[in-house]
Amino acid sequence: MSPDDARRQAIREHNLRAAAQNTANERLHVDPRDLAARLPFNGRWTRRDWAHASLFATLGALVIGLVPGFSNAMRVVEHAPEITTLALPLPPLPKAAQRAEPQRNWEVVRVEPGQTLGAIFQERGIPAATLHRLLDASPDRQALARLRPGAELAFEQAPDGRLLAFRYDRSDTERVELSVSGDQVAKKVIERPVEIRTAVISGKVGRSLFHSARRLGLSPAVINTLTDEVFKYDIDFDRDVAASDRFSVVVEQTWREGELIRSGPVTAAVFTAKGKPFTAVRFEREDGKAEYFTADGRPLKKSFIRSPIQYARLSSRFGTRRHPVLGTQRMHKGVDYAARTGTPIMAAGDGRVVSVGWQGGYGNTVVLDHGKGHTTLYAHMSRTAKLRRGDRVSQGQVIGYVGSTGLSTGPHLHYEFRVNGVHRNPLQHTMPPPEPLTGAALARFKAETAPALARIREVEQVLYASVSTDQDQRVAAAGTGKGGKG
Repeated sequence: MSPDDARRQAIREHNLRAAAQNTANERLHVDPRDLAARLPFNGRWTRRDWAHASLFATLGALVIGLVPGFSNAMRVVEHAPEITTLALPLPPLPKAAQRAEPQRNWEVVRVEPGQTLGAIFQERGIPAATLHRLLDASPDRQALARLRPGAELAFEQAPDGRLLAFRYDRSDTERVELSVSGDQVAKKVIERPVEIRTAVISGKVGRSLFHSARRLGLSPAVINTLTDEVFKYDIDFDRDVAASDRFSVVVEQTWREGELIRSGPVTAAVFTAKGKPFTAVRFEREDGKAEYFTADGRPLKKSFIRSPIQYARLSSRFGTRRHPVLGTQRMHKGVDYAARTGTPIMAAGDGRVVSVGWQGGYGNTVVLDHGKGHTTLYAHMSRTAKLRRGDRVSQGQVIGYVGSTGLSTGPHLHYEFRVNGVHRNPLQHTMPPPEPLTGAALARFKAETAPALARIREVEQVLYASVSTDQDQRVAAAGTGKGGKG
C-alpha cells in the first residue's frame, strides 16, 4: 500500500470511531425535555394505564404464589424413597378350605296342585328308571308319592340332562339329599335348625284388613283365624269395621336360616272396632282342646252362630207370609238364606244328628240336637254330607250344600231354630251364654295368658298414644307380666 493510501485508511477509521462515540454519548445523556416529548405519559394516569397496572400486579401475585408450590413439589419428587417389591411365600390354605365343595347348581321346583313326582321328573327329561332308583333309596317313598302343593323340590343336572342329585325337605328341620352316580344312589340328611319367635304385630285396618295385615307379615291363615274363628261372634267384618280401627296380634313365628316359613297359632289378639276393644286369648283346657276366651275367662265361642252360611243374603224372615209355592198365608217358622247351589252349610252349634234325608216339602234335610232342648233344622239341600243318625258334629262343620229340593222356587237354605219344640226367630232369640272358666282352671288361665296380654298393651301404648286408660285396663283385665311363652 502507498503512503497516501495508508494515510487515507487511518483517517477513515478515526472518523468511524468518533461517530460511534458520539452516538453512545447521546444515549447516556438525554435531555429530560426531549424524553418527555418522546413518551406519551403526561404526568396523569388514564383508565387504560390503571387497567394495565392491575393486570401486571395480578400476574405478579400469581407467580409469587405458584413458584413456591412448584418448588415444594419438585423437592418431594426429588426426595421420594425408592420402592422395593419382595416376593414372600404365603402360608398354606387350611385343610377345610382345600376340601370346600364347588358351587352347586340347584334348580328349585315348587309342586303345583295335582302334580305328581313322576310328572315333574318327566318334564325335566329324567328317565323313569332313575326315579325308581331314587324312590328305592329314599326312606320317604310314601311321602314322595303324595306330594303336597307348595312343596319344594330341587334338582342338580349335568349339561347333558343327567340327574346328579335330588333333594327334598322331609320336615321343617331335615332335608334329604340323594346323589346319583351311575347305578348307585347316596343318601345324606342335612339338619336345618329352626327358631320359634313370639311376635306382636299391630296395625290399622286402612282400606282393607286383609292387605294391611299381609303387609305387616300376617299370613292368610292367621287373618282367616281372626275373622272366621276368633272374632266372628262379636264383629261383623262386612259392616262393623272402619279404616281407623286397629288390631294387635301375638303370634308364634317359625324361622329357618333367616326366613319366615310359618306363622301361627294366634296366641292373643285385640281388635278395636268403633272405639271398643275386643280381646281374645288362646287357652288349652285340661283335655288338650284349645279355645279362645275373653280376658276374664269367658269362651268367645258362642253356643250357636247366627247364620249357617257365610256371606249369604237373607231372602225371607221369620213370621207370617204368603207361601211362594202353595200361595196361601201361613207361618214361616224359620229364615231363608239365598245362595248358589252347592254353597256349604255349617252346623250352627255342637250337636248330634237326629235325622238326615228326605222330609216331604223340606226336601233333603238335616236335623241336629244341641242339648238342653235346643234343635236346629236345615232344609232344601242339594245333597247332605256323609252323616248318619247319631253322629256327633261340631259347630261350623259342613253338614250339607245349598239346593232347591222339596217345595222351593230357587236355591236357598231354610233354617229353623227350636227351643223345647217351639220355633224361635234365630235372628232375635237370645242364645244361651257359654260357661266361663272357674276355680283352678281360671287361675291357670290368668297365669298363662297374662304375658301375651301385657305385650299387646305395651305395644299399643307405644304405637297409639291416644289409647285411653280405660281401654288399656280392659285389654289387660286378665293380668300383667312380661316374658313367658305366648
